[in-house]
Amino acid sequence: MDEPWSIGVDLGGTKLEAAHVDALGRVRQRVRKATNIKGGPSAIIEDVINCIWTLRNGVDSSPAGVGIGVAGQVDKECGKVIFAPNLDWRDVPLQNDLQNSIGLPVVVTNDVRAATWGEWLHGAGRGCDDLLCMFVGTGIGGGVVSGGHMLAGCNNTAGEVGHITVDLNGPTCTCGNRGCVEAFAGGWAITRLARESVAADPEGGRLLLEMAGGRIDEINAATVARGVRGGDPMARELLDSVAGALIAGASNLINAFNPCRLIMGGGVIDGIPELIKRIDKGVRKQALAAACSSLIVMPAGLRTDAGVIGAAALAVRSFAK
Repeated sequence: MDEPWSIGVDLGGTKLEAAHVDALGRVRQRVRKATNIKGGPSAIIEDVINCIWTLRNGVDSSPAGVGIGVAGQVDKECGKVIFAPNLDWRDVPLQNDLQNSIGLPVVVTNDVRAATWGEWLHGAGRGCDDLLCMFVGTGIGGGVVSGGHMLAGCNNTAGEVGHITVDLNGPTCTCGNRGCVEAFAGGWAITRLARESVAADPEGGRLLLEMAGGRIDEINAATVARGVRGGDPMARELLDSVAGALIAGASNLINAFNPCRLIMGGGVIDGIPELIKRIDKGVRKQALAAACSSLIVMPAGLRTDAGVIGAAALAVRSFAK
């Protein structure tokens, strides 16, 4: 009997990626396209359909199904995308539209939860039934596996780890709250803080400004990461702020969920990998000792493939006989 395979789709605001993923979580083939935001939902869905047909072409067996991770809020029961700001979508019946077009079962989930599925089943979380994922990129998201179950929550929004409050009087976050972890440590927040710091202290920020071609508005989180690697004092100071917020947020999560593994990924972590050791050391000071006694803090294993592998794994888990 052929091993089940599935198609995973990672649908973001800039890139659409789909992959043929085997039962062991290995990517056998992939296709990528720029996300056609201007074309609206119908154009993007048509591109997804074309990607799926491309991946099915030449394969003797049919996939168990299709899993899609979308950067937005998803209705768990019907797979409708309630709101996806980067796609400019509201109330798009993605699951229903795709199933009617391709004749395969489809499951839709949030993109970061899809990545958590990937890490849990085929990445750094393999074999572990209690884990937390924190993905630190432009924003901060994650997922929680407790007792061998992915937590979804009452309205399918569990895993918004970036919106834990770590400072009641902190900066305003994109969610409207003050002092969220994301408002200190998300890529957009690092960019804001770096530009403010250079504007306030041009001499201290000279190296960061040089790296950005002499333009403050070109400084971003990647600039800070390069500064950290080069030993720039201002970049190191900014790193202290980022690390402190991530330690505080992770400590709260560890106290709440008592995971065996805390898996850290995303562009900011990839750019400044030393954050993992700092977070490991910091949570052991701030979180409850009992909650840390069996804890391992580790990097994500699948990197940029976590989304497609996780979405495909969810499809196999949902539909394979």
